[in-house]
Amino acid sequence: MAELSAVLASLPRLTVVAFLDGCQEAEFGTIVELCEMNKSTLSKAMTALKIAEYITVTKGYIGRRPRTWLALTNGGRRAYHEHLHALTALAQQARSAAGDADSPSHEP
Repeated sequence: MAELSAVLASLPRLTVVAFLDGCQEAEFGTIVELCEMNKSTLSKAMTALKIAEYITVTKGYIGRRPRTWLALTNGGRRAYHEHLHALTALAQQARSAAGDADSPSHEP
């Protein structure tokens, strides 16, 4: 069974990785807006994901305005998909266990 990622146990980090799985890269402000996250929360999630090497962070400018872009690494994408697989497997185990509990052998 695939393992759950401790890095993705945080909802803001999971949200960022899920969002980035849908695009090549995204600008910090776009993530704040579309994921309905405040800048401080995204900044903390970004730092943790960068340390875990799940994302890359690129800084640059558009005109004179500084910008930050985030992108999922191959390892981050793999970890995210394994995390999703582990969650799905866990739910399947629960469904199977619930089906077993309905069998006559579990009567009081």
